[in-house]
Amino acid sequence: MFKNILVPLDGSKLSEASLGPASLLAQKLKAHITLLHVIEQDAPSEVHKERHLTRPDEAEAYLKDAAQRAFPSDIKVETHVHTAPVSDVAKSIIDHITEFKPDLIVICAHGHSGIRDVLIGSIAQQIVAHGAAPLLLVKPDSPRFQLDRILIPLDPDSQHDNSLPVAKSFGTTFGAKLHLLSVIPTFSTLAGEQAAAGNLLPVTVQALLDIKEENASEDLNIHTAEFRKEGIKVFAEVARGDPARGIVKIAELSGADLIILTTHRKAGIGAFWARSVAPKVAQKTKMPLLLIPLSTRKE
Repeated sequence: MFKNILVPLDGSKLSEASLGPASLLAQKLKAHITLLHVIEQDAPSEVHKERHLTRPDEAEAYLKDAAQRAFPSDIKVETHVHTAPVSDVAKSIIDHITEFKPDLIVICAHGHSGIRDVLIGSIAQQIVAHGAAPLLLVKPDSPRFQLDRILIPLDPDSQHDNSLPVAKSFGTTFGAKLHLLSVIPTFSTLAGEQAAAGNLLPVTVQALLDIKEENASEDLNIHTAEFRKEGIKVFAEVARGDPARGIVKIAELSGADLIILTTHRKAGIGAFWARSVAPKVAQKTKMPLLLIPLSTRKE
């Protein structure tokens, strides 16, 4: 599954929250690691109250030290410093995604304006929008990374969910207990075009939501049966309410170690999932998020 993992680091201790998860995954999945630092043009002297790495030699020394500290000797770790200063760090990281072709990127969200802004407006969001590889988003205050319980929220409007093959692999490799979840909005939690349609056709929209709940339950039963045939521990449920709030609440109640979400790039009525759910979940939870682009299929 994940055999080539890219870990961008800015040199701060905060960004190093990504090293623990990357190390665990590399050990279990026998993956190759690339640590990346991009020299920023006209960079400030400090980043997150620490000295900014502005010289290629000190950046290379930092990456090699991080590799020795974070990874066992049997894990292959390469380091790469983009020495030509760039004004757009996010674009440079995306360019390196094209160059290194990772099948997973691990990055720490530690922006000044809060997690929502990080996901919506800067490096992590641009990586997700690029859709080249799954993104594991961790936070500096996340608990120790482990994969005993994994929550997999499934979009009830999607015919294909790329999170399922990843969940299956994690269930097999880590012996994790999987929790499949579909959150169907209630009439009062509809937003955008759905809310407008509800105001015009309340009886029809309510009936459609009820049908969607029934269909989601049937789909989850199918997935559950498939996983159990593989010997994977799995539980499924359908909840009603605001999707993002429901996901976060159930993740906390279930003691999940990771939330896996498929990200969609689509417009129209179903776009609420793409535009609001992932950012809101990221804003409300301290748990690591694994975001799987719809266009990426990893078996």
